[in-house]
Amino acid sequence: MAVASLVLGIIALVVSIFSMGSLGVVGIIIGVLGLIFGIVGRKDEEKKGMATAGIVCSIIGLSLGLLLMIACVGCAGALAASY
Repeated sequence: MAVASLVLGIIALVVSIFSMGSLGVVGIIIGVLGLIFGIVGRKDEEKKGMATAGIVCSIIGLSLGLLLMIACVGCAGALAASY
């Protein structure tokens, strides 16, 4: 679970940074899954550090994806209001 959390967290970061349009939703979903796997993976004492790194990457990817999606909606709203 810890390895899955770390992999999903890194993928969420990459997808959230380089996403356009509907891929932002995919980054958010992957971030939530990485967060869940990280929380479950912290129960294993041997891989606790890796699970923590996965949780951190997932939270950053999730928050970045949400922030960029809100900014994109705000820009689209401002563009629509200017016409």
